[in-house]
Amino acid sequence: MNDSTAQSARSWWQRLTGGLKRTSASLGSAISDLVSKRKLDRAMLDEIEEVLIRADLGVDVAGRIAAAVGEGRYDTAISAEEVKAVLASEVEKTLTSVAKPLDIGGARPFVILVVGVNGSGKTTTIGKLAEKFRREGRTVMLAAGDTFRAAAIDQLKIWGERTRAPVLAREPGSDAASLAFDALTAAKAQGIDVLLVDTAGRLQNKAALMGELDKIVRVMKKVDAGAPHAVLLVLDATVGQNALAQVEAFQKTAGVTGLAMTKLDGTARGGILVAVAAKFGLPVHMIGVGEGVDDLEPFVAREFARAIAGLDG
Repeated sequence: MNDSTAQSARSWWQRLTGGLKRTSASLGSAISDLVSKRKLDRAMLDEIEEVLIRADLGVDVAGRIAAAVGEGRYDTAISAEEVKAVLASEVEKTLTSVAKPLDIGGARPFVILVVGVNGSGKTTTIGKLAEKFRREGRTVMLAAGDTFRAAAIDQLKIWGERTRAPVLAREPGSDAASLAFDALTAAKAQGIDVLLVDTAGRLQNKAALMGELDKIVRVMKKVDAGAPHAVLLVLDATVGQNALAQVEAFQKTAGVTGLAMTKLDGTARGGILVAVAAKFGLPVHMIGVGEGVDDLEPFVAREFARAIAGLDG
């Protein structure tokens, strides 16, 4: 690893641990309170399990971690550091199989349909991805498929200017499917490497949303039978348990192929990513811990597990 790569890895580790500080601090102080001045017994394990459930790690994972903490340790004093080490190890086991980078395969343009509820950070994630692809030397086009919100269209245009990526947009209220069709046709004609398509996220009206996403996919297949090549669901970590319902809804609606989780810096319940991974087993491609372009990075199970447990990298 050369100096600049090592520096960049350190800088990301600092942002990741900083972003997960609220989660690791609330877990750490609760664990410390539980284990101080008493020996490990069934009651303590139940309390540890409760702490983990409150951090949104999910009932199954919390039970598994508590059982691992108890293994061979009954009636002995246990330190908070030991509990954190078991927590990190079990979380890493849960996440290792889902930590997969987003692979931009052989298709040109490679079409990424980006879905998620309004406010989840979809448009910002698209902008950050556009910048990352540009830095890798790829050409990018953005399609403002959330045609219901003028603000989303404007925001995407700003990201287009920042990343020097052409943006295909229409008037608010236009048909999103025909916009997606035109964007893919144009991207193909111009030899664009990656087409990122924004979509509406009105989960309140699931039937209309389902119909719209289905139509977008159908019309894109007329231009390229393999499109979209990835369906990326953007989840906001601050919504906690509600993220599970969102994955379920969008999986049925759009055939989600992978996840990006944002706003991990805004919550003490960052464990929801673990619960989502355990329940659905969908690839987690990337996580976001802030507003900057460099605050969205590929997801690495060990880093996340150690950061959430409050351990050094």
